[in-house]
Amino acid sequence: MKGMLGVLVCAAALLTGQSAAGDDPLQVTTILNEPYTMTKGSGLEGYCVDLLSVLSKKLGFKYQMNLVKDGRYGRPDASGNWNGMVGEVVRGEADLAVADLTMTAGREAAVELSKPFMQTGLSFIMPRDMAAASTGYCDLLSPFSTHVWVGILVSYLLTSLCLYLVSRISPQEWEGPESEDSSFSLPHSFWYIAGALTLQGAGPHPKSVSGRLISAIWWLFSIVLLATYFSRVSAWLQSDHSHLSIENFHDLADQNVIEYGTVDGGSTLQFFKTSQSAVYRKIYEHMERRKSLVSSSEEGIRRVQEGNFAFIGEAVSLDLAVARHCDLVRSPQVIGMRSYGIAAPLGSPLVKNLSTAILQLSESGELDYLRSKWWASGCIALPAQAEALTPATLKGLFLLLALGLAAGFACALLELGAQARTHAKEQKKSCCSVLSAELSQRLSGNAEKATEEPSDKSKA
Repeated sequence: MKGMLGVLVCAAALLTGQSAAGDDPLQVTTILNEPYTMTKGSGLEGYCVDLLSVLSKKLGFKYQMNLVKDGRYGRPDASGNWNGMVGEVVRGEADLAVADLTMTAGREAAVELSKPFMQTGLSFIMPRDMAAASTGYCDLLSPFSTHVWVGILVSYLLTSLCLYLVSRISPQEWEGPESEDSSFSLPHSFWYIAGALTLQGAGPHPKSVSGRLISAIWWLFSIVLLATYFSRVSAWLQSDHSHLSIENFHDLADQNVIEYGTVDGGSTLQFFKTSQSAVYRKIYEHMERRKSLVSSSEEGIRRVQEGNFAFIGEAVSLDLAVARHCDLVRSPQVIGMRSYGIAAPLGSPLVKNLSTAILQLSESGELDYLRSKWWASGCIALPAQAEALTPATLKGLFLLLALGLAAGFACALLELGAQARTHAKEQKKSCCSVLSAELSQRLSGNAEKATEEPSDKSKA
């Protein structure tokens, strides 16, 4: 009765625009659950503590925050009596319940609930090594992403083409278009580069400086690339692939190796109990049969860290656990979307004002600020072992190959330029014209024109 009287007095003050400073403070019940409500010395802190503080300043009421006596959120027993925070509000022991209290039809019938201050759903966390990707026929390609494989193919084709062109341009590799004895034809260039990629020599080898430069760069590219690939494959093979791969609730229900459970007496358990889905009913029956329910979220997270256990709970709370403990991972599946609200006794005029204030805080961005404040991650997540390398990771290696090909081309042109300069002196022609003619003839293969013109000049 005292709690109800406090609510009515405070509500009357709010409706008349007067301060409730002189009235008894509202009794607010909450429950320990990081980061919503946590102990700090002799007081409390957390998201819900800050939210209540902001609401009290906005609406002008005083409050006293206490922890729920039985440590439960609230559900009815066989006789219809509520326990937990909901029970304290129903019995008038508390004027408000401010916590991560899920809005359900049963609770809505027992107490007044405000507009939601947070949206969430149901998911589960488990040890990271139990969430490994399942094996498949293309797993040997998984160390590199698709873009990297495409880059390797393009690099192979460009390097083969560059080696072929350099072999035609360089005088040391091919004396002139009149000779078709060059060992580096286009098919041989492709075969030679493929042999280097598999660390197998495919002779004959280049004789020119430019050809050897391209060959050396490609060998270096191949060795680093293969070393990276084999290190990734080795880590993949050494990992324990004998364990189960669990990604969703269906996988969880279809195995009996990993134990799983949720908080006893919470709305999550009620969801699985009343669900019409065969999978969710199977999960509920398993938890009841194996007695795998836990008393709190902290106990559930602790059991997951100990191994061989999956904890089912609110996704938003599980995200915090994953951010704080890098050895845990949350399932990507989220079911049963739900909301958190503030509970008050039936008929309480406070709920309307609280709902309006919550909407105002949402529109002003205050709720987002509180979320970012208390969900800040102090954990640097380790990269997933099966994560494929991207082109950004190997960009230095591809840049080195590109520079090597450019240097090889430049060296081949210098070699041909040196020969063209000698021929220009002998023929008393411009060096540029001789170099241009040499390039055109070597790339087009006009042998007769290349040999006959000097002989005709000599006869003249």
